[in-house]
Amino acid sequence: MNKIAPFDRLLNIMDELRDKCPWDQKQTMESLTHLTIEETYELVDSILDKDMSEVKGELGDLLLHIVFYSKIASETNDFDINDVINSICDKLIQRHPHVYGNEIIKNEEDVKRNWEKIKLKSGKKSVLQGVPKSLPAMVKATRIQEKVKGVGFDWDNKEQVFEKVKEEFSELHLEIKRTDNQEKIEKEFGDVLFSMINYARFIGVDPETALERTNKKFISRFNYLEQEVKKNKLDLMKMTLEEMDLIWDKSKTKFP
Repeated sequence: MNKIAPFDRLLNIMDELRDKCPWDQKQTMESLTHLTIEETYELVDSILDKDMSEVKGELGDLLLHIVFYSKIASETNDFDINDVINSICDKLIQRHPHVYGNEIIKNEEDVKRNWEKIKLKSGKKSVLQGVPKSLPAMVKATRIQEKVKGVGFDWDNKEQVFEKVKEEFSELHLEIKRTDNQEKIEKEFGDVLFSMINYARFIGVDPETALERTNKKFISRFNYLEQEVKKNKLDLMKMTLEEMDLIWDKSKTKFP
């Protein structure tokens, strides 16, 4: 009951807000979508920053959105929060026959392969059907590669993938040297990124997380550069690259 009480409290608050708050009354599923995306990115930021207090808060914000969508749908008799919860419970049981059935699996890879088989049996026409079209390109590439791996369409080892990365880099370099056709260069650059994301998967690196950590590191170092320039009463716009590099090198020791 202790687990249910806070959730019940949230549902009651949602009912009251939808009934009495002009802003909440005005919202639709469509109007909430960009806010949901924003909240998701804020959650990721707090996880990368290892700020558990913020993680807790952002998870609450996402939970509110789930309840909000469900409340809106209940008003048109499409579904309610109970339907949402029962739906995911049914899906979890169906996709874990090794837990709730007699299926025998050896490892995580067996689980993933089973998931793809179950999805195809449930009516999906393609292994890639479950990859959202609106995903950011890097995340989408990762999901595509994970999906096809589930049915055995994959490289045998990371050395093969690394060779593919080098091959794609060579093709890009050659295309840049022999042509000014931007469309062809872009195509080859896309191939390089796709192969790099594939290699990241083979060495156990999430490319989105890795790039975001590098973004954060660069921002911290550049902020340090700006602070040092200001402290020394210099003008960033008038400094040479060599002068900036001296401070930049110091920033590396502070933000490795």
